[in-house]
Amino acid sequence: QVQLVESGGGLVQAGGSLRLSCAASGYTFSIHGMGWFRQAPGKERESVAAINWNGRNTYYADSVKGRFTISRNNAAKMVFLQMNSLKPEDTAVYYCASRRAQYDDITGVWGTPGRYDYWGQGTQVTVSS
Repeated sequence: QVQLVESGGGLVQAGGSLRLSCAASGYTFSIHGMGWFRQAPGKERESVAAINWNGRNTYYADSVKGRFTISRNNAAKMVFLQMNSLKPEDTAVYYCASRRAQYDDITGVWGTPGRYDYWGQGTQVTVSS
């Protein structure tokens, strides 16, 4: 079965950096779009970034543009989120997600949680001020 396992979360001071990783298994990772989402206490899950199956197209929420970078290594079956210049408002549980559709253009769906079929368990990111 499909498994997505996030790692790399932790406590960091404002202005610091973290790199989240998501290891995928149980399916052909290289042909599916991937996304990162986050959810803070009392708030809805929101999109952070996404990347299409071959890594050529990336998408970012306005709140993280210029600070976060999504990337993937298809050979290693991993997707990453490099987070720089972190702010206290970035504090949340961060989730890795995968679409089931193959080789698709995720331009119109990348930011919608309901358009993703597989989810990891999440990793906590806490940014102190």
